[in-house]
Formats: sequence, structure tokens, C-alpha cells
Amino acid sequence: MSTRIDRRFQKLKGEGRAGFVAFVTAADPDIETCFEIVRGLPAAGADVIELGMPFTDPMADGPAIQEASLRALKAGGRMTVTLDLVRLFRETDQDTPIVLMGYYNPVYHYGVDKFLSDASEAGVDGLIIVDLPPEEDDELCLPARKAGLNFIRLATPTTDAHRLPAVLANTSGFLYYVAIAGITGTGSADTGKLKAELTRLRESTDLPIAVGFGIKTPENAAEIGAFADAVVVGSALVQCVADNLDEEGRPKAGLVQEVHDNVRALATAAHNAKNGE
Repeated sequence: MSTRIDRRFQKLKGEGRAGFVAFVTAADPDIETCFEIVRGLPAAGADVIELGMPFTDPMADGPAIQEASLRALKAGGRMTVTLDLVRLFRETDQDTPIVLMGYYNPVYHYGVDKFLSDASEAGVDGLIIVDLPPEEDDELCLPARKAGLNFIRLATPTTDAHRLPAVLANTSGFLYYVAIAGITGTGSADTGKLKAELTRLRESTDLPIAVGFGIKTPENAAEIGAFADAVVVGSALVQCVADNLDEEGRPKAGLVQEVHDNVRALATAAHNAKNGE
């Protein structure tokens, strides 16, 4: 069964360009502002949207996304709100894929069956659950795939030839390659090593490979977009939100536009990378 994610990557491949994946945390800095950000992401150049599910202990994330989660929770962010954001988005956009990214705890507490049913109904296309290893596929991955959702796995610089088959076994949609060891928003990727890693991965999978972690500037996006199937940026966009809050934590007048301008610059760089523009 072809999903929105499959169709989007097929379209990108046909156009000969890398995609741009934008991550924002649901309900950050508040529910209304977040929806305005998300609604404008496709027009700014985002090919896929990753919506972070707010959680009190985002252990794989750096300070920027940790703080975004706390802001979102304080603003009333929770699973029902995240799904409502997707529903609202789908009222005007039936084409742009949305992936929910986060940790298993909020899904578990919501109830796996109810979550998968509600997420499918809302218009979610895929899941990235960073703390569920392949050994736990019966828990969420296989039920998600049965419900028609792509389950997207992370591969890292430490995913060796022995581990890779398990990582790829039930992955669908795309493979998310973590460019640096450690948490989000820290360090920068080594382009030479990345090229070699993606060459190695492509020997084992036909899935598109999106590269994230450590990509902060249009220059970074262009470097990665030259050989990856998609470029993922999260912490830099979340930090842009934080930088446009006043002393009380309220959004300044130009916050939404500032985020969209950042997305536009990053997406343009990624889109043009394979043409050397």
C-alpha cells in the first residue's frame, strides 16, 4: 500500500532533488501559534513535517527540544492536542506527510490501540519512536504498520553490519540516519563520513534515507542534500521559536514568519543541492 510518505519521496526522486523535513514540537510555544507555524510549513518548502509529541523526559534530545517540550506541556500540550493539530492541518492539506516523533511513554499511556486508531483518523502518516528497539516490534511497530502507518527507524553511526538487518526489518517510509553520535542540536556532521555511511546503508535497503541531527544552516543543508534523499532540521527551528519569545515566554509578533523564513532558506538549499545551485 502506497502511503503519503512513499508518494512524496517518489515525487522528490522524479524531480531529482532532496526533500526537506521540518521538525517542530506540538503546542510550542502555544497551541494556536504552533498551528500557524505548521500550517505554513509546506508553502515555506517543507516536504515532510515531523511533529514532536511533548514529553517530560526527552532523553535523546538536546536543550532546545527539551525546553520546547516543557513549553508545550505548560501551554496545554498533550496527545489529544497533537492529534487535533493534525486534524486541523488536514482540513486544508491532504498531501503533505506528517510524522509524529517522540517517545513511547505518551503512546503507552494513551493506549496503543486507541492511539493508532485516532492517529490514522486524524491524518498521521508515520511514527518515529526513538526509545523502542526492533526487539519490541510487537509493542507498536507491527500494529502501526497493520494500521497503515509507516514506522520509521533510526540508524546511527554505531549501527554496524550485524545490527543493521534488525533495524531495517520492519522499517517503512524512510530510514532516518542520525548524523552524529549523541543528542539533538549538538555538533555538526562530517560530510565525508556521512557519504560513506549512506553508501553502505544503500547496499542493504531501497528505502529513502533522510539525514538529521547537527544540521543548522542552509550551507549544512546543501552539503547533506547533495547525497541524502532528505535533510531533517529540528533543533535550529525549535531554537528559532525560543529566540522569538518575550521575557514572559509569549510569542513576539514576527515569530511565525521568522520560522517560515528559516524553513524557506534551509529547504531551498536542500532542494537545489543535487543541481549544485
